Amino acid sequence: MLSPDPHRPQDGVLLRELHHRVDKGIASAIDLVSAAVVRADGAEAKAALSDVVELLHGHAELHRALAMPRGEALNDAATYIRRLGCALRESLLDRMGIRLALTTESLPLQSERCWRLGLIVHDLIVNAARHACFDARPGEIKVKLARIGAVANCVVLDNGSRSARAAPGRELQISSDLAKGLGGRIEHGFAAEFTSVVLSLHLSEREQRASWSMATRRIRSPRPLRARSSVTPGSSSGLSDQVGRQAAIEADPNLLRARPNEPAPLCKGSDILGELLSPSHRMDAL
Repeated sequence: MLSPDPHRPQDGVLLRELHHRVDKGIASAIDLVSAAVVRADGAEAKAALSDVVELLHGHAELHRALAMPRGEALNDAATYIRRLGCALRESLLDRMGIRLALTTESLPLQSERCWRLGLIVHDLIVNAARHACFDARPGEIKVKLARIGAVANCVVLDNGSRSARAAPGRELQISSDLAKGLGGRIEHGFAAEFTSVVLSLHLSEREQRASWSMATRRIRSPRPLRARSSVTPGSSSGLSDQVGRQAAIEADPNLLRARPNEPAPLCKGSDILGELLSPSHRMDAL
């Protein structure tokens, strides 16, 4: 079973017990190798074993970052994924010389759904790091998490090339199954010098209400607007109103839909890439 059944609380208990045992196993390995560092003769051997200890610490943090959040409260998927990205950088990406750029906006999700999203992002990043052919280019993986109306989108983009024969297969089947469990889907795109994966999923009513509440608070506390060259003198009031209306529409697309109770369609991967990875979206390196 990939995730606990909410109707079977014992599944959650078993999952936490498994997580605890793996955590203890990694801790035991760290203790054993640390003891070997003390007993080792020669600076080279000590340095090599110390590097193993550092690597194990990185994997321990990654294991903790992948734990399913506990409780019934909604969790910010942006915070969850940023911690996961930092752990992946320390345990894998830095050693491979691959840069990770991550930009997110707050996205409240139920605990299990937040965990599933994290598992998918982890799988996609690791797959890109291990199988992308960066040639002589510095390797880079970009992750973008955003909400468009009632749909959340996560894009994982790397600058490595892959042939059509390297199209996703069995190695990404778990991610596809997890996405289906979220009521979403995954789409892949390939080109000469980049590979993209787009995960799209509908938010639940509770998650939509939380997102709308957060967006409303941001609208009520607007930041001072910077003047733009295209704004004519005396038009600041009209511009402020226009920005406020646009932000409200983006926060609640039902304002523009004739039938607000109908779910918004999942966008095509190419449309999402154009929207989320446009030059106006800055990617922050971890």
